[in-house]
Amino acid sequence: MALDKRPGRLRLLAHAIALLGVFAPAVASAERPYIAIEQRLTAQQIQATGLDQLNAEQLSLLNQLLREEQASVAVESAAAERERKVDAPVSSSLKGEFRGWQAGTVFELENGQRWRVVDGEYYTPTRLANPKVTVKPGLLGSWYIRIEGVSIGAKVRRVEDDAQGRSLTHI
Repeated sequence: MALDKRPGRLRLLAHAIALLGVFAPAVASAERPYIAIEQRLTAQQIQATGLDQLNAEQLSLLNQLLREEQASVAVESAAAERERKVDAPVSSSLKGEFRGWQAGTVFELENGQRWRVVDGEYYTPTRLANPKVTVKPGLLGSWYIRIEGVSIGAKVRRVEDDAQGRSLTHI
């Protein structure tokens, strides 16, 4: 079969190999470099899969497709891991001095997270240096921050910066 008719079959073979978990250990860590398919399979596996029938150009294309699939799976795994962690309570400390909040106040935590107060206000005459905080999920996707030494909490939303440093609020 001519090379121009093979890409569809190579793509199917690449996906089948991915689904069979032949390269699952390689995608377990995004840091891990791609290892060519012919270096991961035994001679018997290469023959059984028909890889021995591919010319150098076809084998190179298959490795390129597998490399791209590995990168895609790693990105998807990282995104899924971030989503799983989104609902977990956060324990950290505030960076700097705490004297209160009002709607719009952004709390920057030692772990790098930033949380913006949704509504309400609270002021204290006592200055707290780097107090410990806990951010916990509430109902319907809401989040609440509790600051050590403060009797009430505040409703907050997670904030991140885009590439230009502008704040992006997660609803």
